Amino acid sequence: MVILFVLVGLIVLAVLGGLHWYAWRRLVRDTTSGPGPVRRLGTALFVAGPLLMVGAIVSERAGAPFPLQQTLSWPGFLWMPLGLYLVLALLAGEFVRPVLRRALERRAARRAESGGAASPAAAEPVASTEPAESVASKTRTESTGPAEPAESVGSTEPAGSTGPAEPAASVGPVEPAGSVGPAEPADSAGPVEPAGSVGPAEPADSAGPVEPAGAVRSPSRRLFVSRVVGGTAAAVAVGTVGYGTYGVLRGPRVKRVTVPLAKLPRSAHGFRIAVVSDIHLGPVLGRGFAQRVVDTINSTQPDLIAVVGDLVDGSVKNLGPAAAPLARLRARHGSYFVTGNHEYFSGAEQWIREVRELGIHPLENARTELAGFDLAGVNDLQGESEGQGPDFGKALGDRDTTRACVLLAHQPVQIHDAVRHGVDLQLSGHTHGGQLWPGNLIAAAANPTVAGLERYGDTQLYVSRGAGAWGPPTRVGAPSDITVVELASREA
Repeated sequence: MVILFVLVGLIVLAVLGGLHWYAWRRLVRDTTSGPGPVRRLGTALFVAGPLLMVGAIVSERAGAPFPLQQTLSWPGFLWMPLGLYLVLALLAGEFVRPVLRRALERRAARRAESGGAASPAAAEPVASTEPAESVASKTRTESTGPAEPAESVGSTEPAGSTGPAEPAASVGPVEPAGSVGPAEPADSAGPVEPAGSVGPAEPADSAGPVEPAGAVRSPSRRLFVSRVVGGTAAAVAVGTVGYGTYGVLRGPRVKRVTVPLAKLPRSAHGFRIAVVSDIHLGPVLGRGFAQRVVDTINSTQPDLIAVVGDLVDGSVKNLGPAAAPLARLRARHGSYFVTGNHEYFSGAEQWIREVRELGIHPLENARTELAGFDLAGVNDLQGESEGQGPDFGKALGDRDTTRACVLLAHQPVQIHDAVRHGVDLQLSGHTHGGQLWPGNLIAAAANPTVAGLERYGDTQLYVSRGAGAWGPPTRVGAPSDITVVELASREA
């Protein structure tokens, strides 16, 4: 078992390391032209981010000093969604990258073609006042006369002038300072001919200046594409995480759902239960967040408040002051609480005592009779590790089955036991609706219902997305909520 745990841990670390290397390569290495302060800063970020993330998780689970948890939690937990959406955005960018590169290459090719059309004109000899064709023709015609090589190139006289009496005069004015005289026609041609060809017979040289420019632009084009794709991916990731974090910190929104129950009497028609789950008070979400949750619940003026688990991520010693606003919850028939899996990570017995002192009634595998229906609650499955797991027989075994029954159970997977015990409605949380897309796909694989209302035989299950967030205070595609469940009687 230990070997399997170690093996799974190594696989997870390898996957995380590979994804971070991929993100670093695309965002840092490919967007910088070489080693320098920008690349060093980006590398440091991709090293510090994962280390802070691991440190935040370990410090919370190990019960490190609370100030240290708070210090590590914000940057460490926020790196989780940021890294996730950086990788997803970069993977999407792999499809855009070749398209953008081809578009730039086609644009560069069109520019090269338009530049090549003008290049012959730029290659004309500057020493001659005649057109290039004239010079070339003159050279071919007069080069047959052995006595007049210099005149055929250097003279500014008309093409018809062949006078042999004045070769020095025709050559001298155009010879450069380094000329050795008319007896050496090879030297006399130097200042007349450009670096390439003097005539249209050799067009390859006329395109010469375009080739080096294309060769220089290729690396710059790759760098440009990497910067566009990487910059866009970074902006999308930061914007997504920023908006998702704002959505959590501003507090949950209210949802309203009507649930008809066949056994509910007319007298209980319209009974409203405010369902809140997964508040997750901890090193990130503290007293201020708890107060926003309380204010939102009280604004709905419910008949009953159901807190269905995962209230905290930490000890009573550290989070007692953060949970204090819960004492101001107000409902006509009171507030009730069942444990979630995180309570057993944080000291469930202490928190059960604490919520009782706050005026909230814990239902530990217990049931209470209200006007019109029974309200029952079972412990979370995580309690089995401490001998305090769910006991449906204790909570529901001796009840009057002709009465409607509403069950509080943190995890949706407990619905199967609820069906066997004739429960009419189960209220749950735990899933967070996936919290971070595409986490809803993982949540759907582990839970019968991720969010919302569904029916299982004669039992209905409602799953809240939760009010807070575990780990990163961020939600994407799964907004936080407090749900007002209104019970409806079919008799009404």
